[in-house]
Amino acid sequence: MPTEDWRPGAPLENLRRRAQVLARIRAYFAAAQVLEVETPQLCPTTVTDPHLHSMQVPGHGYLQTSPEYAMKRLLAAGSGSIYQIARVFRADEMGRRHHPEFTMLEWYRVGFTPDQLIDDVAAVACLALGETRCVRHRYRDLFRTRLGLDPLSCSIDQLRAVARRHIDLAFDEADRDTWLELLMSQVIEPTLGIDTLSFVVDYPPSQAALARLRLDDEGQVVASRFELYHRGVELANGYHELLDADEQRARFAADLREREALGLPAIPIDESLLAALASGLPDCSGVALGLDRLIMLAVGGDSLREVIAFSPASPVRSTRTQPERTRPENQG
Repeated sequence: MPTEDWRPGAPLENLRRRAQVLARIRAYFAAAQVLEVETPQLCPTTVTDPHLHSMQVPGHGYLQTSPEYAMKRLLAAGSGSIYQIARVFRADEMGRRHHPEFTMLEWYRVGFTPDQLIDDVAAVACLALGETRCVRHRYRDLFRTRLGLDPLSCSIDQLRAVARRHIDLAFDEADRDTWLELLMSQVIEPTLGIDTLSFVVDYPPSQAALARLRLDDEGQVVASRFELYHRGVELANGYHELLDADEQRARFAADLREREALGLPAIPIDESLLAALASGLPDCSGVALGLDRLIMLAVGGDSLREVIAFSPASPVRSTRTQPERTRPENQG
C-alpha cells in the first residue's frame, strides 16, 4: 500500500548546507595532505566495550560503531595521517540527538600531540559553525568547581549523594564510572560550550578506552583524551593513541570480564588490530566527531531530523533499567 510519508524529513536548504560543510571538510584535509580513506563497516568482530551496543548481521559479522580499528591498521601499514567520513551504527535509544545510524568524521594525525589535535578539531568545527572562541577545562576542575567533589579520589557514597541532590534517580546502586558519567552527562555537560567550543581534558584513567595514560600537573594518573562540547552538546572525543599491544589486550580482556558479569554476549577480540599495534603504530593522536550533531548546531537546529534526509520511522526502545555508562558517542 503506498505511503504518503515518502518525502525527506529535513529541509532541502539544510541538506545543501550539509553538503557545503562536507565539501569544506574535504578541502581542509586535502590542503593539509591528510589522506581520505574508506574501511569496511561490516566486519567479523567489533568493539568489546560493554557499554557500546553493536548491531550483528547474522552470518556476516557486525556493523561498526566506529572505523577506528581498521584505520589503525592502515596507520600501522604506513598510510600517514588519514581521515574518513563513515556511516556507523549503534543499537541504542533513538531521540533528538541519537540515531542508530549516523555519520562520523574520524581522523588521525601522525606525530600530533593532543594539544595540536585540539587545535585541529577547533579548526574543523569552525568550518561549520564559523569562528568560535575556544576554552579548555580539566575534567577534575569541572567536578570540583560545579559539584564540590574530586572525581579522582571521592568515594562512591559521595558520588551517589551528589547525584541524588541533582538528579531524580530510578536506581541506587552503580559502579564508580556510571556515577561519574551520570553526573557529567546530566549536570555538567548541559552547561558546557554555551557560546564557545569547550574542550574537556584529562579524564579518569578508568575511562581511557584506547588512549594512553599520563601524569597531570598534580602528579595524578589521567587518561590522555579530550571531549568537545558546544551548546551543551557532545561533539567529539579524542585520544593520544595507545601504542602498546599488550596493554590493549589487557583492556579488551577486562571488557570481556565485565560483559560476562553483565550477562552480555562475548565479542571476539580483534586480533588484526592487536597485530597492527604489535607491528608498530606510529605516534599519533586521533579523534571522532559526530557530523550530524555538528551540522545540526550549524543550522540552529535542535534535532538530528533537521539535517538527515530520511530518519528511522520509529524509535528503538531500550530495556535498560539504569543509565548507560558509555564510551563517548561522538554521534551525529
